[in-house]
Order: sequence, then structure tokens, then C-alpha cells
Amino acid sequence: MKYNRIAFLASEAPEARKALTRLTKLYGNAGPTSADVVVALGGDGLMLQALHKFMSSGLPIYGMNRGSVGFLMNDYSEKKLLERLHEAELTSIRPLKMTTKGHDGKTHQGLAFNEVSLLRQRSQAAKLHITIDGQTRLDELICDGLLVATPVGSTAYNLSAHGPILPIGSSLLTLTPISAFRPRRWRGAILPHNAKVKITVLEPEKRPVAAVADHIEVRNVATVEIAEDRKRSVKMLFDSGHSLAERVLNEQFKF
Repeated sequence: MKYNRIAFLASEAPEARKALTRLTKLYGNAGPTSADVVVALGGDGLMLQALHKFMSSGLPIYGMNRGSVGFLMNDYSEKKLLERLHEAELTSIRPLKMTTKGHDGKTHQGLAFNEVSLLRQRSQAAKLHITIDGQTRLDELICDGLLVATPVGSTAYNLSAHGPILPIGSSLLTLTPISAFRPRRWRGAILPHNAKVKITVLEPEKRPVAAVADHIEVRNVATVEIAEDRKRSVKMLFDSGHSLAERVLNEQFKF
């Protein structure tokens, strides 16, 4: 695939803004409607923003690290960018769809490429009831929170919560508790990608819970439904030999 018209997107970090200026002089800066590819300059936070922003455009996104965390980014270099884009490996990913219902009956939706997380809002632990595909799997989980992560997100918050790393391209999701108190030894579950997860908040007035899908937060939720969105996908580009699948595999052998 030939990528000749680049639309650059940069974070507000000084290094990213400087890179934007230099790269624009070298390669121009096409508008998103006329571009062949988006090049994001920043860290993983900017990449998540780019995935959401250009989800419906069909444009592949290639990131270069000009931020503090760059797991989803390629190494930064101003040289031979067009050649790198032409030789890059393509990875297609799908987001999770979160649907929340509040105690007032109002519903909210959000998409997450990393994870959907539920977090306690006050000092007391949350109490959660978990069903998978309509079947109760855990009557009561007492914890700080719970998350459902995609293979892409399995190396982010999920890994910090001691959840498993999932291979990119695998048809799996991970369900990971955050500081589980009861049942103390439950470490979560690996689910098929088409599983439908429903979480009901128990004792919501005493133990309120917020739900977060990437950058979208909904507070005081009563129920949260999470499922893979089969209607949407985004293409990401990675340097040859440094694909996202290879990065995830390498991450499992780091100590």
C-alpha cells in the first residue's frame, strides 16, 4: 500500500509540537479528507485519541513516540518516513462497546480500544454481580474495581492489575479484578471475544461505582454491559519486524 499524503496529529507536548513542525516541512501536512494515512506524534494517550477520532474515516494510523509511554507507537525518526509507511505491517483492532444504566434510568454509551473499567467512587469497596452471556458467574465480588480488556489493552491497565497478556489477533478478552477482597483468590477470567458481560452494582447508594471506557467516564452506574463492537474497526501500522503482535509477545518475557 502506498501512503503518499500524510495527515499529522500531535499532542501538546513540546517534543511533539517540534516534531510536527519539522515533519510538516519535510513531508507536508494533508487534511484528513485527502490523506492516505494519519501519523500521530505523542504517546499512547494520543494514539487512543487518534483511534477514536479517525475510527470512521478508514485511514490507517501510524504512531511515532514523542511522549512518555509509547507501547502503541513506533520509534521516532524523521528519515525515510514514506519508505517506513510503505513497508509497515497492518493490524486491525476492534473496540469494546460499553452501555451503562444509571439509577435514574438514563443510559450512556462509550467505546474502548484498551479497556472498560469499573472503579469504586468512595472509601468503601465496590460490590459487583457478574453475568456472562446471561449466566451468573459470580454472585458477589468485593473489590476496588473490575476491568474488561482487549488484547491491545491487556498490556496497559490490565497488566498493572496483574491480568494476563493476550496475543494480538486472539479472539479473547480478559476479565480482571482490581484488588479483590472477596473472593480473595479469584484472579479473573479469559473470555471469548464475543462474550457479553453484564455487571450489576450491589448496594449502589452505599458503594457507588464509576464506569470508564478509555476517556469516557460515567459515574453512579447501576449496570454496565460490555461487548465487542463488531461494526467498527481501526487499522494501525507498525514498522516491519516490530508489529504489535511482536511487541505483546516480547512484553511477556520482560522481568
